Amino acid sequence: MYEKRRTLLNKHLSEKGIEAGIIIDPANVYYYTGFLSEPYERFMAYVTCPKAEKAFLFVPALDFEAAQMDADMETIIPIADDEDPFEVLKNCMGSFPTCFGIEGKAFSYDRYTNLLKMYPGAQIKDVQPFINQQREKKSRAEVEKLSHSIKLIEKVLAEGIKKVAAGMTEAELTAELEFLMRKFGADGPSFSTIVLSGEKSALPHGSPGDRKLEEGDFLLIDFGVVKDGYCSDITRTFVLGEPSEKQKEIYNIVLTSNEAGIQAVKAGVPLKTFDIAARKVIIDHGYGQYFNNRVGHGLGIEVHESPSIHQHYEEIAEKGLVFTIEPGIYIPGEGGVRIEDIVYINERGEAEVLTSFPKKLQTL
Repeated sequence: MYEKRRTLLNKHLSEKGIEAGIIIDPANVYYYTGFLSEPYERFMAYVTCPKAEKAFLFVPALDFEAAQMDADMETIIPIADDEDPFEVLKNCMGSFPTCFGIEGKAFSYDRYTNLLKMYPGAQIKDVQPFINQQREKKSRAEVEKLSHSIKLIEKVLAEGIKKVAAGMTEAELTAELEFLMRKFGADGPSFSTIVLSGEKSALPHGSPGDRKLEEGDFLLIDFGVVKDGYCSDITRTFVLGEPSEKQKEIYNIVLTSNEAGIQAVKAGVPLKTFDIAARKVIIDHGYGQYFNNRVGHGLGIEVHESPSIHQHYEEIAEKGLVFTIEPGIYIPGEGGVRIEDIVYINERGEAEVLTSFPKKLQTL
């Protein structure tokens, strides 16, 4: 699997006249080598030189043993904290590369200038678009890993909502949910857990705090886990106690929007089609002004990756894409509803919904 990915990258580099690719984003390093690690400020890179038929995995010295165990690589180079990583890199590669490929979003200006100190006059090209496109298309093996992560978070949600009670704070419920993640075997949360109640549920990416849950509140839970390198991301909205007629109305509009977006999913049409289909439902019911974000995003090794599913994205949907469909209505000062599912465009070009947690309005 990793060798096939590297072969495609090398083919692209050769076609573009790039003599060495330096891949430093930890998610991309994992994608090409199988080694998953967060180096923080330290240097970690997968470096490939297709013309010279050489490849290296540079890792912080403290991760060397772990990389030897996990990486699908023959040459792994440790870098001590007191070494200049670019000197180490040049000692391994020599002075031949005159054109480097880097990830434009990940390669910092500091590293860019340090690279040019070692290779004055070298040409630098951005390979980020190719890597994004390559990672967009998920294999069935990747989908199985995603499905495992999804099953875990749905198990957490099913157990976690049993603990909901009026009077507990958003932060307390967040702690309960994140405890369950670890208890059920997750490697950790895939992003900061969002638990919002009452008027705070109108904040699409608000932070859980000391607000206490009350009868009549919307309760929005948006969270996910990482398991074996792949992320899940799901949102469900509940009501504490008996919902009002307006709460039922808003919830059902969002549910209809979510289902319309999913029903529009197939290969061969512009990605914007899915956003437009979901958005039209909310607009037609008079709530368009309360839904002003995209309907979805790609999901995989990272919780937010390509593609972006928005109403102006003209790229054509292809088999292998995995992304969320998550419309919402957010009314300031009152509350909000979001319902999020994960969809895979399978080998037949059809929508395969990977999430299965019930979407009918539940009262807690």
